[in-house]
Amino acid sequence: MPSGSDTLRAHAPTAADALDAVVDATWSVAAGHDALDLVAEASRLCAGLHGFEPLLPPTGAGDARSGPAVRSWIGDEAVLGFAEQCSLDVAAVTAAQRSAFTAATGPAGGDLAAALWVVDVVPRTRAALDALAGSGPWPAAPGLRSVPGGLWGALDGLIRTVPALDALDPVTSELVRLRGARAHRCRLCMSIRSRPALLAGADEATFAAVDDFRDSDLTPLARAALAFTDGMLWTPGRLDPPVVAGLAGLATPGQQVELVLDVTRNALNKIAVALGADAAHVEDGTEIYDVGPDGALAYGLSLD
Repeated sequence: MPSGSDTLRAHAPTAADALDAVVDATWSVAAGHDALDLVAEASRLCAGLHGFEPLLPPTGAGDARSGPAVRSWIGDEAVLGFAEQCSLDVAAVTAAQRSAFTAATGPAGGDLAAALWVVDVVPRTRAALDALAGSGPWPAAPGLRSVPGGLWGALDGLIRTVPALDALDPVTSELVRLRGARAHRCRLCMSIRSRPALLAGADEATFAAVDDFRDSDLTPLARAALAFTDGMLWTPGRLDPPVVAGLAGLATPGQQVELVLDVTRNALNKIAVALGADAAHVEDGTEIYDVGPDGALAYGLSLD
């Protein structure tokens, strides 16, 4: 019987490799900052909040830690409080929480914010795929190993890999992105519009329909995809069976995998929102963006 891991590997092998690299890099970076216990504790915290399986460090990873320095991270309320708020509702992170996190982490803050994102979001990805395809084992991190470019390089690899998937139509993909943008209140993400979606006939009325999609005239697939997106965002470890069945009944396995990866990729905006770095490029209105062949984003485009 196939599992979520099998289905991901079958329909998006390059993205599966990229996701594995992200997980590997997370533990390597955490160990490098003597924060392995802290990130593992945050992982268990997120799992307890949502009811999914936590990401855990590789067996024996503690042997690579420097010892006494690790103790200073354990139970750090500022960092764990930041992680909890980001996991529950990143849009509600306060200036005080942000300041406490940056004061506690210092120069390691950017790396640790990314690591906290991984232990919050990657388990959602796995839980969603398991709900759709069947539960099964996920690859365990083989041990602490360097990933080219570190964690940020691994995340960049994931960002550039997912757009190459083309099972979903561009309008549905853009609606899913906008639903996540509104949920996380990312100013940049809410201010941009997909060129392929616009060329496919979407307009501002189409995009506005994400706010009340259940009663909209969006396609059945789009409505099912948006309902599943909400599940990944708000109840990732307790996905509603009718919502899962609704998507499974309308989307091919390839479309299901792409949707889950779209939600995962889009959720990287949580890092920027959490750190207050999500400012839009435009003061008013929206701008058009597209994704190049290499996965890089280009902004400020026209439809011509």
